[in-house]
Amino acid sequence: MRRPRVFATRIVPEEGLALIRAAADLEVWQHQLPPPREEIIRPVRECDGLLSLLTDRIDAEIMDAAPSLRIISNYAVGYDNIDLAAATQRGILVCNTPGVLTEATADLAWALLMASARHIVQADRYVRDGKWKTWEPMLFLGYDVFGATLGLVGLGRIGKAMAQRAKGFAMRVLYFDPLRDPAAEKELGVHFVPLDTLLRESDFVSIHAPLTPETRHLINAERLAMMKSSAILINAARGPIVDEGALIEALKNRTIAGAALDVAEVEPLGADSPLLQLDNVTVVPHIGSATFTARKRMAVIAAENLVAALKGDRPQYLVNPEALQTAPWKTRSRPY
Repeated sequence: MRRPRVFATRIVPEEGLALIRAAADLEVWQHQLPPPREEIIRPVRECDGLLSLLTDRIDAEIMDAAPSLRIISNYAVGYDNIDLAAATQRGILVCNTPGVLTEATADLAWALLMASARHIVQADRYVRDGKWKTWEPMLFLGYDVFGATLGLVGLGRIGKAMAQRAKGFAMRVLYFDPLRDPAAEKELGVHFVPLDTLLRESDFVSIHAPLTPETRHLINAERLAMMKSSAILINAARGPIVDEGALIEALKNRTIAGAALDVAEVEPLGADSPLLQLDNVTVVPHIGSATFTARKRMAVIAAENLVAALKGDRPQYLVNPEALQTAPWKTRSRPY
């Protein structure tokens, strides 16, 4: 019986790759940039497993090119890069890596909030450019964080972690989520409000929602206009939740005071993006989970999901359990 075959679309921490190598023959794309589409289709033709990233669009065409494919293990919490319906229809399991990057991403979102409120990036550049001449009473005046109002769009794991951090700054915390969470309200002291109310009353609006058809361009021109002129928008979730064109206009016109972004509507953000010409926006290259601990744990979880499926077991973080009913390869005797 041949060993299973796996293709990984990028180099991830060795702790995860080692687990896969112990169970399967592994081919890894060795380059910095994502593999071109044809360089995914070529190796998956004979693969049982695929380790993918958010930058890889995995659709029906790729799945149909891989008749032996059992599992797509995404090295991410999100999986909007994968055609979930197509995978389920074909009995291909799709897995993700939830939970492990909660604190790292909340740390980064909080860092963006603080940096934007106090102009940290601009002030650092000011010093490096040799412009610091003296202490000035009106230089880089920012916004108070302590005692301010924080609005959380989404109260999942990361949203709750942000609320926990806000408690240390005596902030009033509002949240909007399709599912109200009375237990979190009691534990964290957060207040559920409609989205429009949140936007009107918050000094900082931080997005922590998944990208779905309902959340795409959730923050558009109309909703940006509802925000305070002194408010700052933070997005460490998914770029397309914010209408980037509308955001650029809102920043140009000072409809809002600023924005701090870990994500963009189209990534990578081009060097000619109008966002980069503005002095009231901070942009970092999608590094929410970029800590040694989080990235290693993500690699291990992604590998464990993949190896479980290759062995005929149910992966721990399976996002389409319906696929188990149509999976032609699954071991029928296994107690799913």
